[in-house]
Amino acid sequence: MPDLHFEIEGAKPVSYAATPLLALQLRITNRIEGQPIHTLSLRCQVQIEPTRRRYAPGEQEKLHDLFAEPERWSRTVRSMLWMNTSLVVPGFTESTLVGLELPCSFDFNVAATKYFHALETGDIPLCLMFSGTVFYANAEDALQVEQIPWDRDADYRFPASMWQQIMDEHYPNSAWLRLPRDAFDRLYQYKVRHGIPTWEQLIEKLVSSKEVDEVPV
Repeated sequence: MPDLHFEIEGAKPVSYAATPLLALQLRITNRIEGQPIHTLSLRCQVQIEPTRRRYAPGEQEKLHDLFAEPERWSRTVRSMLWMNTSLVVPGFTESTLVGLELPCSFDFNVAATKYFHALETGDIPLCLMFSGTVFYANAEDALQVEQIPWDRDADYRFPASMWQQIMDEHYPNSAWLRLPRDAFDRLYQYKVRHGIPTWEQLIEKLVSSKEVDEVPV
């Protein structure tokens, strides 16, 4: 059976993608010398490991929504599942380098977005856990099928600035929030009633005015 090893060699934004994408450069090595791999049907679970880095005071303040006060972080900070993804890897002998594309959301109802947005500097620690099916040839050149062991994983840290770069490319100088339809309707009625021309001016008025109580969201 193949002895597969997984390593992340780098990361980069996917240019000109229709949606925000981060591509991890995944090196897959078969440690059984000379054994050809026909294909891999690869599954990957990506977890964020918040306990593996330190946080500046400003970052701690932004992370309050996720982890509460820093005094409680020993109980509240845990690994977070970012996503499950899959990839079909073409055949290779010895090793191959493939792009593992991870969709990035700017939805602030998603915990991963809140976490990434809070980070000002440093790296984002990830743990990638692999499973799936490997198709390979044995010594008699007969096709064999095996499951990838569940203990195969790889750690990687990518710059927090890279996530911000991806968001800046797709949402320059902007952010977006998802609202229930009834809450949006009340905001829109308030905007029209007060003759406010833009949504930006509406938000500025609400956060700086005591009239915020007029908009029961």
